[in-house]
Amino acid sequence: MQSLPHILVVDDDREIRTLLGRYLDGQGFRVSTAADRRECEQKLGAGQFDLIVLDVMLPDGSGLDICRGLRDRKPHIPVILLTALKEDVDRIIGLELGADDYLGKPFNPRELTARIRAVLRRSGSDEAVAPSALIYRFANHTLEPDTRKVSDAQGATVDLTGAEFDLLLVFLERPGRLLSRDQLLDLTQGRERDPLDRSVDVLMSRLRRKLGETADAPLFKTVRNGGYQITARVETSEQPL
Repeated sequence: MQSLPHILVVDDDREIRTLLGRYLDGQGFRVSTAADRRECEQKLGAGQFDLIVLDVMLPDGSGLDICRGLRDRKPHIPVILLTALKEDVDRIIGLELGADDYLGKPFNPRELTARIRAVLRRSGSDEAVAPSALIYRFANHTLEPDTRKVSDAQGATVDLTGAEFDLLLVFLERPGRLLSRDQLLDLTQGRERDPLDRSVDVLMSRLRRKLGETADAPLFKTVRNGGYQITARVETSEQPL
């Protein structure tokens, strides 16, 4: 039997830690909490976690620095950032550092729970997700949905975050189709786009860079006031089970 997903909540507000600990426990998660960066690092060194809920502002450092360190040491642990509503710059930087989602304070615990479940599904930590039987090939790259692996022409793994992988998969499942920013947010994160939300643009920029897109060999097309579409040829084949 699969164990319950283990969530680490990092926030210096004791009331928030207590509230989330009780609420998430009631929603079927194991929960550990940390009040600052030091305690967070201790918990990460002593246990295994499926997801981290991380406040940007901590008394002994920035949650963004923790996020940056995780991308180097534990790149497969998804992160949801908690930010104040006006900290748009921190949200963008967090996404650039590899955070999988963010939620502004104050927030509804039900919405955070929905975000956690969505990120866990995307990262493959949710047993309800059925593995795909297809392999996608495009521009000398290969994507395997069941293992969430992307490889280049030499067979080397392309290190994508969960959000980047999901965005790429959306395009591969809809080759040649123009997708608006609203559609991409809905398909990848299950939420509507705020008029000032630049998360899709940030993810697209990172995805293009990691896949080695150049002006001479474009992978995606940006349509002004329209969105994005993949221009590379996409092929599929059956994956051995």
